[in-house]
Amino acid sequence: MSFDKLKLSKRLQKSMESLGYLTPKEIQVKSMSRILGGQDIIAIGPDGSGKTTTYILSVLSGLKFNVPDAPKVLILAPDQECVQAIVDQFYLISKNKDLSIIGLRAGGSMEQEIEKLVDGVEIVVSTPNRARAVYLKLGLNLNLIHTIIIDDAEEVIKNGMITPVKELVQSAKKCQHLVFSTVEHEKLHQMIDGFMVSPALIEVEELAAEKLNVNDMFLYQVPNFTTKINLLNSLMLDNEVFDKVIIFVNSKLTAQKLGKSLHRKYNDEIVIFNPLFFEDKSISDIELFKQEDAHRILIVANEGTEVLDLSGIPYIFHFEIPENNDTLIQRIIKSNTEEQLSFTFATDLELPEIKKIEHTVGQKMEVLDLPEKLSIYSAKKGNTSLIDDDNDGTRGAAFHQKKESNSKTYNYGAGKKAKMTMKKKKG
Repeated sequence: MSFDKLKLSKRLQKSMESLGYLTPKEIQVKSMSRILGGQDIIAIGPDGSGKTTTYILSVLSGLKFNVPDAPKVLILAPDQECVQAIVDQFYLISKNKDLSIIGLRAGGSMEQEIEKLVDGVEIVVSTPNRARAVYLKLGLNLNLIHTIIIDDAEEVIKNGMITPVKELVQSAKKCQHLVFSTVEHEKLHQMIDGFMVSPALIEVEELAAEKLNVNDMFLYQVPNFTTKINLLNSLMLDNEVFDKVIIFVNSKLTAQKLGKSLHRKYNDEIVIFNPLFFEDKSISDIELFKQEDAHRILIVANEGTEVLDLSGIPYIFHFEIPENNDTLIQRIIKSNTEEQLSFTFATDLELPEIKKIEHTVGQKMEVLDLPEKLSIYSAKKGNTSLIDDDNDGTRGAAFHQKKESNSKTYNYGAGKKAKMTMKKKKG
């Protein structure tokens, strides 16, 4: 398909071709007609899938290029770097140095920005916090806004900007809302469900063309740190299956906390690799862990730990996502004929990194159901609730029923799943 099928102007088509884009991205094909038709959309896709270009093309297609007065489009981005990148991309695609656009700068002169806004600007790009601050100074007129766009919504949430987003949207008149994110999760819906009107959900998956040879990967989606601990305790009860396990966390402090949070019945089986405090049961050589039958669970902090030889350890758990995704990827790449299974725990805020890892390795992690009767910790209530198969309300949007394409006719626990996978691998 060519860009003329998207009903772009000849000027925009030539601009895209001059930039080396001869055909539209999948997300543009699926969403442009809906956006130009005025529908609210939630567009989910990995980095590089064309999300930003999609809304830039739609905004430029809708501009009348009249004498600017009050802003027509408000674009919210997670940080100043993103704000500047979006403004630059607008200029690049529009080929118009006189484009009526402003990027509000956190820490910049608010008086100068307000003067420019009063003079007339059609497109405003800003972080939610800066836009809200200018609005409260009566410098940002939202009365004529017809489109509000939230880019990198998952990062906006991660940066703690849900409240200013809601306040800005509520202050604007009735308008179109476009939300772009790498992942859909409960926190995203908590932010946008109050103002989206019958949105179309558009998802694209662009995995790497070449698949890496990695171990089988499984993913548990959990709401918070405490539920991660509850889940790990639940899984480790099956010592017949999980007979030799390594668990990676990000810091030595977390390693110590996790070691003390596991069931007391595991005390003699748990060791911590080079722990923070000498009184913790420790080990400094991974080969000793492999050889000692009494040691079943090894907790390792990514902090200050060099690459370890994981051969001979059948189960690798990532309790947290490493700061560098390559760290996790290197651990799950097959290096010998031994079979290993990789389990990753991720909260809503960690799911974007999971998507990046999947994109890099060219494969998706298999999402496993949380065990029945698992205690789900609620930070608001300060207590736990149990998963009930007849009532999934405690799970929230992050634990919605799987899509039909991903659904299974069975619901195996991790232990049984591990047994079946290992048996299948060994023939």
